[in-house]
Amino acid sequence: MPASWMHLCFGILLLLCRHINAKTGWHTHTPVEPVGQPPENARSVVLKGKSHTDQVEVLHPINLTLQCTWTGNPNKLDNITGYWSKDGQVIDNSHTTLRLENQQYNLQRMFDIKDEERLGRYSCMFGYYAKIDFVLAVPQISDVRDKPIVSYVGDSVVIMCKMDDAKPKPKTWFWFKDNGTEKVAETPKYDIKNDGRVTKLLVHNLTHADSGLFHCSAVYAIGTAVSHVQLKVITIYEPLKPFVAIVVEVLVLVAAILLFERSQAKKRKAAASGNDTADGEHGTAATATTPQGEANGVEETSSARQRKV
Repeated sequence: MPASWMHLCFGILLLLCRHINAKTGWHTHTPVEPVGQPPENARSVVLKGKSHTDQVEVLHPINLTLQCTWTGNPNKLDNITGYWSKDGQVIDNSHTTLRLENQQYNLQRMFDIKDEERLGRYSCMFGYYAKIDFVLAVPQISDVRDKPIVSYVGDSVVIMCKMDDAKPKPKTWFWFKDNGTEKVAETPKYDIKNDGRVTKLLVHNLTHADSGLFHCSAVYAIGTAVSHVQLKVITIYEPLKPFVAIVVEVLVLVAAILLFERSQAKKRKAAASGNDTADGEHGTAATATTPQGEANGVEETSSARQRKV
């Protein structure tokens, strides 16, 4: 068969194949990475001083390359020892000799961050001279309430947690009570409203047993961010206790003052009665002695007259 006829037959066959693919919906795909293969990323820091901490938010499993560059060695040693640590523990087989190149030392390593246990503080150490810390964590809940929420027995209360608008949205939210193990479920007692970066827990018909810590958990693909809110349930009379205590103290003080004044009045009255009695006795004695003195005087005058005669 001539070559021209072979090319013509091949072209017709190719057109038929394309026509069949168009009818049946068959089409070719570009190659894709195997399912479950974590993406790769890198984080680099250049250090001029002695230490630096870099916060790294991790949302899903990832192969992360950490790159460290130190330019602050004043001695410019030709070689120093570099190594890696995680949460303060030296990573095995991570020691290496770093050469001074372009007035700097470079150290890098790739880490397989496949689950929440792999998160933490990774440090590249330039001997004992300098270090760079990479803190790997899921986005943290920044809206943390320091003071407890106070509500009354029989009322309802809304407890809320939220992420900053700049933070990635979590996949979902969960609520736990007290020690963080008792999961709160939808019941007539509790209503849970999740809306992107915000979650709300509605607690109905409050009792003293509802007092305690409520933990909100923002769930991401690789881990969970946790915050907590304290709820305090009191009776309507409890706010009056300080006022009642003040009133009681005032009444006790007034009663003490009145008793003191009464005792002082009794003392003054007794003293006055004693003075009146003493004055009466002195008056009677004076009345009794006066005639005696006068009689003596008369007798003395009569004697003097008789002598003159």
